[in-house]
Amino acid sequence: MAVESEVAPARDAAASPAMPWLLLAAACLGSFAATASGTTRAPFLLDMARDLSVNLVLVANLVSMTATAWGITSFLAGMASDRWGRRPFLIGGPLGLSLCMLAVSQADGFTHVAFWATLGGGCSGLFMGVIFAEVAARVASSHRGRALSWVMSGQSLTLVVGVPLAAWIGAAIQWRGWHVVLAGLAAAGALSLWAATVQGKASGASRRAEGVRGRLSLPVIALLGISIAERVCYGLVVVYFATFLLEQYKVGLEAVAVPLALVAIGNVIGTAIGGQLADRLRDRLGLFAICMAATAVAGLALFAWRPDITVSVVLGFAYVFINALGRPSLMAALAEVPEDVRGTVMGLNGTCASVGWVGAAALGGWMLATWGFAGFGPLSAALAVLGAAMAFAQRRF
Repeated sequence: MAVESEVAPARDAAASPAMPWLLLAAACLGSFAATASGTTRAPFLLDMARDLSVNLVLVANLVSMTATAWGITSFLAGMASDRWGRRPFLIGGPLGLSLCMLAVSQADGFTHVAFWATLGGGCSGLFMGVIFAEVAARVASSHRGRALSWVMSGQSLTLVVGVPLAAWIGAAIQWRGWHVVLAGLAAAGALSLWAATVQGKASGASRRAEGVRGRLSLPVIALLGISIAERVCYGLVVVYFATFLLEQYKVGLEAVAVPLALVAIGNVIGTAIGGQLADRLRDRLGLFAICMAATAVAGLALFAWRPDITVSVVLGFAYVFINALGRPSLMAALAEVPEDVRGTVMGLNGTCASVGWVGAAALGGWMLATWGFAGFGPLSAALAVLGAAMAFAQRRF
């Protein structure tokens, strides 16, 4: 069965071989702001718990609340953008996020923080799936891997730049001040997206009024399932790698800052190279499947071979690099759907990503409680092999 042949669209009217650099820069800034609104809260968890007079677990649960709202609105915004156009979501999502971050900075209790942070996650979801669809519509299929990798790089940079920057600036302005900074970033993203989309027709508006079942083919559903498996694999390492280093090598928190940055850089480099490969190789799903199979090997090595912290950091870098290498190919394959349903598909991909993150946190917690980190290798390998097998089954021969 050939995925591309079943979901391949007619040539998009707005697609061009040229790269829309203004849109890509705005998309990168917007995705950085959206992802940073959740991930860069990590350095402030203890301070927020003390300031709000709650325990650390409650504050940490903000991640799950944000991810859940993100997943729900990503799907709804994707469907709506196919009917009414994408520009309202591209501008309204970051603008709403900006207002929510300002509200978090002024909140006087945990309930209010949780409400506005969750609503902010929903605003991020309004934007992220839609921007992937808009970028895919603006470039020819031969350029989509590179174009989509630019959007993904904004997310990746939050781990390399966003978290250290939050810790550095937050030391002077505290967590409330940092949320004001996040509001400014989101507002800048909204303004740049307004400028990048002010000319030309609004993308995504469709005269068709199909239901979800009419919009999705079995190959596309299979790709969304593959996306969940891939995100769980990635999330298992990203969520628990710092804890793994702390527990395995008995080092202090300050000793894992550089290793975590190096691992995050592996994700950025892998995404950039993966975007190039996705546009140069005809068999995108074949490339993704090979990367997932290699990820399985890297996962087994990462959690089984632990002679010293240097080896673990190198293996962690290799794991996220190989994983990121295949991600643009999967996204480009997902984008090969008709224009009038692309928003729905990319929005659902955002929902699947949220499911993957929540699944990674839950599976990782269960594995820690039962087998410890020794079980992470087989678990991540099994999920990677599953994703590879599904991708091979869907590829075009």
